[in-house]
Amino acid sequence: MKKIILILMLAFWCTNYMNAQEWGLDFDEAQKIAKDEDKHIILVFAGSDWCAPCIKLEKQILETEEFKESVKNDYVLIKADFPRKKKNQLPESLQNQNKKLAEKYNKSGGFPLVVVLDKNGKKMGETGYKNISPNSYLDILNKMIK
Repeated sequence: MKKIILILMLAFWCTNYMNAQEWGLDFDEAQKIAKDEDKHIILVFAGSDWCAPCIKLEKQILETEEFKESVKNDYVLIKADFPRKKKNQLPESLQNQNKKLAEKYNKSGGFPLVVVLDKNGKKMGETGYKNISPNSYLDILNKMIK
C-alpha cells in the first residue's frame, strides 16, 4: 500500500512539474511558440551573477511555482542574461541575440527589466523588480496586455 501511495505521489508531482512553465533562452523559438499558441511573451533582462535586484526578482517571483503555474496558459517566458563572471559566460550566439534584444527592448540598459510583448514582438509594457508577491507581480504584467 505504501508503494502505491508513493508511486501516485511521484506521478502527481511529475505531472505538475512538467506542466509548469520553464524559461527559454532562444527568442525566435519563444516568438514561434507565442504565435502558434496565441500567447504573450515575458522577456526578462537580467544580470544573473552580479545584479542583486535581478537575483531577488528571480528567487522571490519568477522562479516560484506560484508564478510559473499562473503564467503557463498566457505567456511564453524568455530570459536575456548578461552575466559578468567569465565562468558564467553564455555561448557567443546567445550573447549576440541578447545584445540585439537589449538594443530593441532595453535601450535604457536597466536591470532587471521585465518586458511584456505581444506574439509579434510589439512591446506592451515594462517593469522592474518590486518587493511584492508573485501574484501581485503578475497582476502588474497582466494589466500591460489589456
